[in-house]
Amino acid sequence: MEWNKAKDIENKIGLIVRKLNLGYIESKKIICFRSLGSSSRARARIWSFPRVWQLALNLGPYYVIEVLSQYFDKLSPDDQTRVLIHELLHIPKNFSGSLLPHRGRGKRIDERRVENLFQQLKDK
Repeated sequence: MEWNKAKDIENKIGLIVRKLNLGYIESKKIICFRSLGSSSRARARIWSFPRVWQLALNLGPYYVIEVLSQYFDKLSPDDQTRVLIHELLHIPKNFSGSLLPHRGRGKRIDERRVENLFQQLKDK
C-alpha cells in the first residue's frame, strides 16, 4: 500500500471547516493522505491520535484523514465534499484526538446530517 500526502484534500478540509463555522476543528492539525492499493472498500477514513500517544510524544491532538484513491477520486466533487464532511463529523467538539462513533448520545453521523451540512455549505 502506498501513502501520499494530499495537500488538495487538506485545502478542501480547511474550506469546509471555515464555511461551516466548525471552529472547534483545528484544520491545521488534520493531516491528509491519499492511499493507493488498500483492500478496504471505504472511500475515506479518519484516524485518531489517542491521548497516550499524545503524552508519549509530547504532542497535542491531531487527526489523519485518508482518502482511498481508487474510490474517492472517481466521485463527483460534490460527493467528495460529502465524504469529507462525514469524516469531519467523527471529530468531537473538544478536539481531543479521539473519534465519535456513527451512533451515540442522541447524535448520528448519517446521510441526512451530512446532506444538511452539505446544503449549508452550498448556500454560502
